[in-house]
Amino acid sequence: MTLQTISIDISARRIATVTLNRPDRGNAFDQRMLDELAAEFSHLGADERVRVVVLRGAGRHFCTGADLAARASDADAGSARAEPARTPATLRDVLVALDTMPKPTIAVVHGGAVGGGAAFAACCDVALATDAAFFSIPEVRVGMPPLGVLPYLVRAMGNRNFRRYGLSGERITAAEAQGLGLVHHVCATPSLEDIIARIADDFLLGAPDALTKLKSAAAEFAVPNLSALMAYRPPHNSKTPEALEGIASFREKRKPSWYPR
Repeated sequence: MTLQTISIDISARRIATVTLNRPDRGNAFDQRMLDELAAEFSHLGADERVRVVVLRGAGRHFCTGADLAARASDADAGSARAEPARTPATLRDVLVALDTMPKPTIAVVHGGAVGGGAAFAACCDVALATDAAFFSIPEVRVGMPPLGVLPYLVRAMGNRNFRRYGLSGERITAAEAQGLGLVHHVCATPSLEDIIARIADDFLLGAPDALTKLKSAAAEFAVPNLSALMAYRPPHNSKTPEALEGIASFREKRKPSWYPR
């Protein structure tokens, strides 16, 4: 697969950097990006050259969630695909692949980490954020409860915190995200690369097989645990009347019909 929406660099120190590369769309994910991420996370997990995986975004934002404009266009076109033999990846596929990566992972968040973007950070072993970064879980504002990201964000933030921010859709500052447990470190942009390098170096000091076994064992004691995450199958909710109205209002830059005038 020729990569169009992400780029991958593997350093001499065996650190793989996966960069979301749709900066003109705020690195919002479309079907192509989901397909590429699912495939490449699987490859990196099996690649013996790779010891650590870093996930970051190009441009102004880390990841602003699903590309609703692309989703609407896909629906209008009957979701026609150039590669009919390939089973399209879902957001769940990508989150499972990232969450079960057998190697240490680091999310580097700048700008926005919205919806699925926040879940990407929650699936990584370490989440860093610049002091100007922000998070949000705004799916209810476009008529779609965030069921697909729910298990990962509940695990990172706790049930009560997720309920507040999932119900309100409000922005969460980097400092607030750290207090909620969604972020480990908040740092000024000039020091960011040094902190990434230090944490990656700490991971490199660990024996590779021991790290893999530790991640697997820790997943069993997480709440919700790995088995629950793998079994959870959220219903498709992008074709409900509320979702169709929410996406339309987003595209038309207006308040949705359920908002009191």
